[in-house]
Amino acid sequence: MADPTPVIDDLCAESEELDLLVAELTAEQWALATPAPGWTIAHQIAHLAWTDHSSLLAVTDQDAFSREVEKALAAPGDFVDNGAEEGAGKPPGQLLADWRTGRKALAEALRTAPDGARFPWYGPPMSTASMATARLMETWAHGLDVADALGVARTPTDRLSHIARLGVRTRDYSFGVHGLTPPFEEFRIELTAPSGELWIYGPEDAVGRVTGPALDFCLLVTQRAHRGDLALHAEGPDADRWLDIAQAFAGPPGDGRPPKGAAR
Repeated sequence: MADPTPVIDDLCAESEELDLLVAELTAEQWALATPAPGWTIAHQIAHLAWTDHSSLLAVTDQDAFSREVEKALAAPGDFVDNGAEEGAGKPPGQLLADWRTGRKALAEALRTAPDGARFPWYGPPMSTASMATARLMETWAHGLDVADALGVARTPTDRLSHIARLGVRTRDYSFGVHGLTPPFEEFRIELTAPSGELWIYGPEDAVGRVTGPALDFCLLVTQRAHRGDLALHAEGPDADRWLDIAQAFAGPPGDGRPPKGAAR
């Protein structure tokens, strides 16, 4: 079984980088609108804090987590937004402190989890590495929204490898959540990392292929950019269809982002 330490370390590094963006914000800046409709910077950080808390319960108190799942089932369309709204209503200093405390506790719980542990989630159960990867994906994606609101350009790193791998592994989920039958054959995925390294997934002789920058692939599967604005190339109808519906996050199909220049 793969050692989850590298992805936990990268999760912590990604969180610290986002922390630097928000640590010195004024109250007015916390209220800036982000690309997610109705969500301010405070909502973005509140959502991360809320999901970290849910993840911590899944790892350390599964009975309590089961009660959270029951709440989610009772209000499937609202529970995520409600969690963000509640946290966003806190004073910025308290929200920041809560996020820091929660993510630290989660990282420690993941580091000390037993080998082979599986944790309940709103979808299929997760391993330690999968839980850390999901949190890294969300931290990076919501961090992009924060950066966008602040007009800051973030420099991509090879921490994206975890998100790219998750994007590849959730291919069949993307088809299924849209009511489509996943292709039987694997795709060949070739992505150029920020460092210039080539990340390769799938058989060399695959008919369906996707190539392009790893950053663009991660933007696509987290639905932080429109496919038309990304330098991704698909070969084969199934691979082409995938790029229209890809999502690495759990839940119903996302709305995605409009192309650049379109009204939000």
